[in-house]
Amino acid sequence: MTTDRAQALHLTGERTVPGVPEENYWFRRHEAAYHVLLPYCAGATVLEAGCGEGYGAALIAGKAARVLAVDYDEQATAHVGRRYPRTDPVRANLVFLPVGDATIDVVANFQVIEHLWDQLGFLAECRRVLRPGGRLLVTTPNRLTFTPGSDTPLNPYHTRELAPSELDELLREAGFAVERLHGLHHGPAVRALDERYGGSIIDAQLAVVMGQLPGQAVWPEPLLTDIASITAADFTVHGADLDASLDLVAVAVRP
Repeated sequence: MTTDRAQALHLTGERTVPGVPEENYWFRRHEAAYHVLLPYCAGATVLEAGCGEGYGAALIAGKAARVLAVDYDEQATAHVGRRYPRTDPVRANLVFLPVGDATIDVVANFQVIEHLWDQLGFLAECRRVLRPGGRLLVTTPNRLTFTPGSDTPLNPYHTRELAPSELDELLREAGFAVERLHGLHHGPAVRALDERYGGSIIDAQLAVVMGQLPGQAVWPEPLLTDIASITAADFTVHGADLDASLDLVAVAVRP
C-alpha cells in the first residue's frame, strides 16, 4: 500500500504512516506484523484499538467482515474515514471502548499498549468486548532491545514498555490465555543493512533524526535509498530468541 506526502497523515512520534521514504523502515516493520496476524481476522468482526493513520485497519478490512477503527485522536479518525472507506472509524478512549459486552471477535492492538497509562484497564476492556473464544492480537516493542538497560522508555510517547515475560504476565493477569508469543526480527536483507551501517540500521537512522551527524541537514542519499528499499517481507516473526526480538507479537484468547 502506498500513498504520497499530500495524502499521508502527519507524523507525531506516536504513529507511523505510509508513503514517507524516511519512515519506511518503521512502516514496513509494523506492516510485517499485520501480515502475520491477518489470518486471525478472516471473516471476523474486528475492533482495532488505536488505529492511527488507518493503513492497518485497511489491511484487516481485506480479510474481516467488519472493522471498527478506534482512536482517541479526532484528526486520525477523520483521516481514516476519508482515506479508508472499508473501515468504520470511531473516536473513543481505549479504556472505554464504545461497544457492548461480548460483541467483538478480534481486538487488534498494534504498537499501542506501550503508549497507555492504564494497560491493565485497557486489557480488561478488551476482555469485556470480546466474545468467549475471541482473540486479542498485540504487538509492542520489546523493552529489552528497544530501551536496553533501563525501565524508563527512551521514546517520550511511551509510558511503559514490556519485555516478553512482562507481556505474558500482563495478559494472563487480565484473564487471557496466551496462545502465541513470538518476536519480530530482521530478515537477511535488513541484517545485511545492519552490517553495512556498522551493526545497526536503526542507529544509522537515529543518528540523522537526533542530529548526531555534524552539519547534517538532510538524510544521506545512500541511507535513504536503502531505507526506502525495505519491504514487509524483509522481517521475520518466530518463537526463537524471544529476548533478542525487536517487537513482541502476541495472540491471547478470552476464555
